[in-house]
Amino acid sequence: MSSMYKMFNLLMIILMMMMMTLDSFDESVGRAGASSPRSVARMDGDIIIGALFSVHHQPPAEKVPERKCGEIREQYGIQRVEAMFHTLDQINMDQTLLPNITLGTEIRDSCWHSSVALEQSIEFIRDSLISMRDDKDGISKCLDATPTPQGRIKKPIAGVIGPGSSSVAIQVQNLLQLFDIPQIAYSATSIDLSDKTLYKYFLRVVPSDILQARAMLDIVKRYNWTYVSAVHTEGKVNVSKQFAINIV
Repeated sequence: MSSMYKMFNLLMIILMMMMMTLDSFDESVGRAGASSPRSVARMDGDIIIGALFSVHHQPPAEKVPERKCGEIREQYGIQRVEAMFHTLDQINMDQTLLPNITLGTEIRDSCWHSSVALEQSIEFIRDSLISMRDDKDGISKCLDATPTPQGRIKKPIAGVIGPGSSSVAIQVQNLLQLFDIPQIAYSATSIDLSDKTLYKYFLRVVPSDILQARAMLDIVKRYNWTYVSAVHTEGKVNVSKQFAINIV
């Protein structure tokens, strides 16, 4: 259990540094070339951190069955990938943080869609299972002399950062917790994710929607408003819906 909390703390530090990096980025992003929706960005290291970022938009309605993602998200998606690489570079260069240990990453595209995110999460788990199998069989001892067909050593994912959407994060957590893989989200705000009995391997660096709903309610009380309309979309993850529930 202590090792899990250490990994949570490490993921928290990485996320905080990423946010500082994103704040310093210019609004205009450099040219982004065409990329496959299933492309994977990797950085080698002793410890591998998984990441699910929405590099592309959601699949169009007619492409959902094929899980074919939409256009690339230059600012939202590419910035997060670059921020992840920059953050890990800064950590690895500072020998006072993790002496003799380097952090690596495997970044996959969630496309802000649950089916794509689950597909990519399965790949995280698959790599971890392959690594555990190789370690058990003693294969990893000779991998330096005989590289894998992909030219890299399979390593287990120590934890996962993301995805951004609450509804997607919930489904990913349901899968990751079966394999005891910690997950930290940077923008998933659903109050459901606060339930540790259901999502025991999940943490986040943003407050849940319940606090926003309470703030809206405090404003209503402060000005003695007697009539309020709350408009919300269907689904659990919605600040306005939570506000409506509280005010009733």
